[in-house]
Amino acid sequence: MTDVIYREAVRADLPAVIALLADDVLGKARDFTEVDEAYERAFAAIDADPRNQLIVAEQAGDLVGCLQITYIPGLGRHGSERSLIESVRVRSDRRGQGLGRDLMTWAVDQARQRGCALVQLTTDKSREDAHRFYLGLGFVPSHEGMKLAL
Repeated sequence: MTDVIYREAVRADLPAVIALLADDVLGKARDFTEVDEAYERAFAAIDADPRNQLIVAEQAGDLVGCLQITYIPGLGRHGSERSLIESVRVRSDRRGQGLGRDLMTWAVDQARQRGCALVQLTTDKSREDAHRFYLGLGFVPSHEGMKLAL
């Protein structure tokens, strides 16, 4: 997909990113389609933090995908940094065309260039298609994750 540009999101991208997050089976239940104060605060915090990047995939002026990368310093793995990838979305009319694979490959390359020791992600247990997708990219289900909703 040579005509897709990967870049950091700007404030003007926020409505399209929010739409991508909500355009999903699970996202419909937990995200909104309107930009409100909570989304504004979250975007400002991500934008101001040098260890966070909200990345968008743009094609012909349209946002067709997004993800968030967080770089986490740690003492484990001899003080290595790790990359956490979350909120991976591809616009529903563009799924199955290789865009997600290209976007994830780009994100992994960014982590590699930064010197990260590993890239990690979480995916909901109900997302069987996503599990196959990440396995196909070389990710392995090496840990059992847990969450506590607050």
